[in-house]
Amino acid sequence: MAIEFRGILAACVTPFTADGSEVDFEGIDAQVEHLVSNGVNGLVPGGSTGEFFVLSVAERKASNRAYVDAAAGRVPVIAGTGALSTAETIELSRDAEDAGADALIIVPPFYCTPSFDEVLAHYQAISKAVDIPIMFYNNPAATGLELTPEQLGRLGAETGVWCYKDTGGDFPKFTEVHYGRADDIAALNGCDTLTFAALALGAKACVWGAASIMPALCTDLYQALAVDEDLPKARELWATINPICVFLESHNYAGAVKAGLELIGVPAGPARAPVQPLADKDREELRRLLEAAGVTTATR
Repeated sequence: MAIEFRGILAACVTPFTADGSEVDFEGIDAQVEHLVSNGVNGLVPGGSTGEFFVLSVAERKASNRAYVDAAAGRVPVIAGTGALSTAETIELSRDAEDAGADALIIVPPFYCTPSFDEVLAHYQAISKAVDIPIMFYNNPAATGLELTPEQLGRLGAETGVWCYKDTGGDFPKFTEVHYGRADDIAALNGCDTLTFAALALGAKACVWGAASIMPALCTDLYQALAVDEDLPKARELWATINPICVFLESHNYAGAVKAGLELIGVPAGPARAPVQPLADKDREELRRLLEAAGVTTATR
């Protein structure tokens, strides 16, 4: 099923209670209000920023449902449902669809890296099980799966995958897919430090964890660069945004985003073990970067 999302799709955290033992559903409501009120174009819960890898199946279902409910149709929700097996991925995907998710983002099975034929079969099975669009989550560092532009095109042409979030960081490959495989699969950026380049290239959307901390700045960048084509303003914005992106990519990403949320007054609890809190000196560095960018509160 074809669909087109545009703009800044915020990769969302999973808020936890203070001891990290339970999902904080009131915290999900707060995250959604923070993001929607600051202009994001969509929500992407249940991904890497959402620590899906430390959630039980029941928690993953409940968290995705809570994000859909809190969004209440104001912006689309793309729910993360990737798992180690095809059966569990289908179970999560069907539940997200039943909850009202607009689309799914699905990382391929990891640990035992599948062959490309197995990847095709995996996504074909999922697309037969659900009737909402599927976004392929390309994250080679985490999955060990490195697809070529030709394979990405085939993935789009031969399965229910309509686009992919690229977290691989290979911009020449991203460019090749964007120009050479656009009829088969849309290339969306998911690498923080390549956001400016991807939007300048013409990517229609970015799935961006940093948008959870600074949604207004991120949407302002999209407006300046992709809509208004105001390159000087976009460069000025990127000069303040990029150092924060570099910081986030230099630490455990989910833990750093949660530290940023606490610093701006929208706390989401700790990251779950084995991830540890930022060291005091790193937390102070992030605070200085956010202050330099003018991000000191949760609203504009």
